[in-house]
Amino acid sequence: MGEEPPSEDGCIEPTKAIEDVRREPYPLPKDFEWSILDIDDPKQIKEVYDLLSLNYVEDDDAAFRFQYSAEFLEWALKPPGYFKEWHLGVRVSSNKKLVAFISGVPTTLRVRGNVFRASEINFLCVHKKLRSKRLAPVLIKEVTRQVHLQGIAQAIYTAGLVLPTPVSTCRYYHRSLNIPKLVDVKFTYVPRNMTLARMIRVYKTDTTPHLPGLREMEEKDIPQVADLFAQYMQRFNMAPIMTVGEIRHLFLSGRGNVEKPCEKYRRPKQVLWAYVVEEHRITDFFSFYSLPSTIINHPRHNLLEAAYLFYYASNVAFEPGVDESNKLKTRLVDLIGDALIIANQANFDVFNAVTLMDNVSFMDDLKFGAGDGLLNFYLYNWRTAPLAGVNAIGDVGAGRGVGVVML
Repeated sequence: MGEEPPSEDGCIEPTKAIEDVRREPYPLPKDFEWSILDIDDPKQIKEVYDLLSLNYVEDDDAAFRFQYSAEFLEWALKPPGYFKEWHLGVRVSSNKKLVAFISGVPTTLRVRGNVFRASEINFLCVHKKLRSKRLAPVLIKEVTRQVHLQGIAQAIYTAGLVLPTPVSTCRYYHRSLNIPKLVDVKFTYVPRNMTLARMIRVYKTDTTPHLPGLREMEEKDIPQVADLFAQYMQRFNMAPIMTVGEIRHLFLSGRGNVEKPCEKYRRPKQVLWAYVVEEHRITDFFSFYSLPSTIINHPRHNLLEAAYLFYYASNVAFEPGVDESNKLKTRLVDLIGDALIIANQANFDVFNAVTLMDNVSFMDDLKFGAGDGLLNFYLYNWRTAPLAGVNAIGDVGAGRGVGVVML
């Protein structure tokens, strides 16, 4: 903290040779043991689900807690080329109860002009009753060791906490959909100058999407979507570089039970919604994912159905002078406007987005409101000057520094 921004990007420490990486796992406190979780085993994925749903991220008032489904975890933790050793748990030695977890998945990142392999670290969770045991630092050291064993020396992760030192900070924004429920569970409030009935009218969405050629993404679309994604990501200072296989996994594997008809824009066990706009060829796509929260201690509601904006792209971005002409902003208002309509029809209560990519350009038009949550982005073992997130930096507009959406 407080250091001058680095004059040039690069590693902080040189990459370790694999033979120099520690061979044995780091020691745990007495009575605990390491466990590599098999995400293909329904019993073990349920253990991770149970641990996260009772002990993972809560808001400051302890009213809402993320509830990751088993389907979500499979989608998030098994991209092409994943390493099962990066799904690390800690168990109580005596009864084998899972009490802590951390995960990593491989990714390829471009930060400004540099491209490198990295691990995306997520789902760090320790049982509430064991927070004094200092398990989190050991989990982080052990997953770092496992990542080094694959010859990878960098990582990306996010946290609500401010640690030394974020490369970017973004803010959560919320677009209310189910106003009566959101007010009832105190997720939002009726402003002083408004009634509940008027607020419902203001936030009402249409019942059917507007864009001609909009349809659900299919297998045949993946090569075009991959090209569009790669080109669009060039707009941002930090972005993932994905293979066609990774794109296929990301946008098709979380669609739920595809044999069943999609009723009211939702299938059983669906965690990811991906749509394309096709006019002779694919010109745009958008996606969002489902991450509900448990509503703690409410007499009527126990689940907040939240959709989160994921990746999108439009070929309007490749036209000359597009940032000056507002054409991209207009297109994104239409595109994400249709995403809101689909999310509302699929019975989501709220649609969340973070100030990254081009999101800032359409948030006001689509009636997103600023939340009080901040998301800090961190790079492990990589030095770079700050990236534009909630605020513009130099000539890079707000959000345009970050093109990575973390689950």
